Amino acid sequence: MRIKRTALLLLSSSLAVFLLLAGFVSPHGPTTQYRETPYAPPTRLHFLDATGFNLRPFVYLLVPDGEGFREDLARPNPVHLFVRGSEYQLLGILNSNIHLFGVNEPARIFLLGTDGFGRDVFSRLLYGGQISLTAGILATLLTLATATIIGTISGYYGRWVDEFLMGSAELFLSLPWLYFLFGVRAFLPLHLGPEATFLLLVSVIGLIGWARPARLIRGVVLSARARNYVLAARGFGGSDLYVLRRHILPETLGVLFTQAALLVPQYVAAEATLSFFGLGINEPVPSWGNMLSTLQQYNVLISYSWLLAPVGALIVTSVTFWLLADALHYWLKSPSS
Repeated sequence: MRIKRTALLLLSSSLAVFLLLAGFVSPHGPTTQYRETPYAPPTRLHFLDATGFNLRPFVYLLVPDGEGFREDLARPNPVHLFVRGSEYQLLGILNSNIHLFGVNEPARIFLLGTDGFGRDVFSRLLYGGQISLTAGILATLLTLATATIIGTISGYYGRWVDEFLMGSAELFLSLPWLYFLFGVRAFLPLHLGPEATFLLLVSVIGLIGWARPARLIRGVVLSARARNYVLAARGFGGSDLYVLRRHILPETLGVLFTQAALLVPQYVAAEATLSFFGLGINEPVPSWGNMLSTLQQYNVLISYSWLLAPVGALIVTSVTFWLLADALHYWLKSPSS
């Protein structure tokens, strides 16, 4: 279990650092187009040339060759660290133009190739991850806040309040979630700015998935309100707000943490699905969903496999949060370990 925790910590930390420092790690801007290299394959890093082995990796300039590209072997272009390039905001606060790595013009480095507009897929993957993961986290917080309020009121007060709220939850659970999400989003305005679209997307996703965690929280509250120390607090004149804040809501934290770890990857996938079908974040702002939308063209899907990179990112994100949920469940069951 200790090895599993260490692997989880490294994986989640690496994912967080790469996405938080997307502007620094990515060698190009997310919307920068290199029209001379559309659908360029991933750049190969070399260590061997005519003189032998080099400690510093280098790349060759890509030259159009018929329908594809070939490497110009005339001159190697070494990869440099901490180079100047396009401007970005580090952590959304500091303006900078220093990138972790890069090569001198006219050579370029595309670790995951380029799309049809010549944009670097690796850079867009990092920037898109910021948007997709932030949308998933904010939507999860909105869902859990709504579920906590509804589940707590339902479990604490019971009677007709419980019947009404849990009846509403049953209705939400019976709906085909994905199609309902499509329907709600399609009903709302489609032509909005990136910021408004992002907030609308978070609101739609976050307010649809509250029913299941609300039922779990209701169960915890039902169990907690019958305990002796809760009855004693109420007997000594404790207000409902005091009893809930001091004795009952802390009992729900374990459920909330576990549900958060499970909901984030689901909501990231939901954002990607909506953007894939044109109902979410629109170009040129990258998200994992709209990056995959070009794969709706069959010839692109079978010819340029590197454009599937967002699928790998979604898988890594899902596995990371599922491992986190499993670890949280283990820690909550065995706090002494």
